[in-house]
Amino acid sequence: MSDIAKKPIGIIGASGYGGVQLVRLLFEHPGVEIVYLGGDSSAGKKYGSIYPHLAHCINLSVETIDLDEVANRCEAVFLGLPNGLACDIAPVLIAKGCKVLDLSADYRFSNLDTYTDWYKKERTDNEIAAQAVYGLPELNRKQIKEAQLIGCPGCYPTASLLALAPLLKQGLIDPSTAIIDAKSGTSGGGRQGKINMLLAEADNSLGAYGVASHRHTPEIEQICSDLARQEVTVQFTPHLIPMARGILSTVYATLRDPGLVREDLITIYNAFYRSSPFVTVLPNGVYPQTKWACGTNLAYIGIQVDPRTGRVIVLSAIDNLIKGQAGQAVQCLNLMMGWDEDMGLPKLAFYP
Repeated sequence: MSDIAKKPIGIIGASGYGGVQLVRLLFEHPGVEIVYLGGDSSAGKKYGSIYPHLAHCINLSVETIDLDEVANRCEAVFLGLPNGLACDIAPVLIAKGCKVLDLSADYRFSNLDTYTDWYKKERTDNEIAAQAVYGLPELNRKQIKEAQLIGCPGCYPTASLLALAPLLKQGLIDPSTAIIDAKSGTSGGGRQGKINMLLAEADNSLGAYGVASHRHTPEIEQICSDLARQEVTVQFTPHLIPMARGILSTVYATLRDPGLVREDLITIYNAFYRSSPFVTVLPNGVYPQTKWACGTNLAYIGIQVDPRTGRVIVLSAIDNLIKGQAGQAVQCLNLMMGWDEDMGLPKLAFYP
């Protein structure tokens, strides 16, 4: 890449956890240059004053959001905004020729009525939304390469879908039996001040939330239905666990063929993900831990079959802020630009 001009990149919503991960990844990416950081409440501040640990290398200020200015300066723009804002911004940027990667839920749904039901915002951008590609490269690599607009998946859906995809695509399970039990670190709740995220509230405690009502449920069900080629309903329960980052998603489902054993499924998973540089299928008897994925764009998958119940158990571990958010968005950018899929993305965790 040293002899190729770097692509100018912008980030709108740069001050949140998703934004700071993007800044870190893109600063070290050989194919891009960050030329614009945009925000609302943080506008006018030096980025190094928001995140002092980056002040020695990021000499940019957060600017007021001016879409004409963004489009003039940037070839691609990441939107790290709360749900309901990107759908007002993306159509303008797309019309001006920018590639857009949205980290919110605004462009994850093929049916905008489903989005409105769960996110309580009416939409008028149907034509643009129809062009969006769901940004899970392991499933939509070809479509992402040709896309102008990416709806980057949520963190829980990423971990859960990577665990479920081979089973659904190959028709190996009864889809109606799929149960997802997932745990996330507190960074999944963003950087805002929330009572349940306070150290005194979250530490030494493990609890479920959004039971039977979490907004990632319809997103998971949409992709599961596409994979299974039939309507799929899943039982999804998220939990908050007292650590900064990471997701462990444990998936249960009933096998259609009770004769399948763990070795069969490991072979199937390895074949399914053979062209996916960020998915590691673990060997017999090895189950993933979130620490292994921390700070990386990797997904670790472990598999077990319980012959007593006829169920398969798949465990998936990712860093919710990297493979579950910013890293996956950069992975999509690499594909859109025709670069190596793993360019500029970390594969080695800090350990222990």
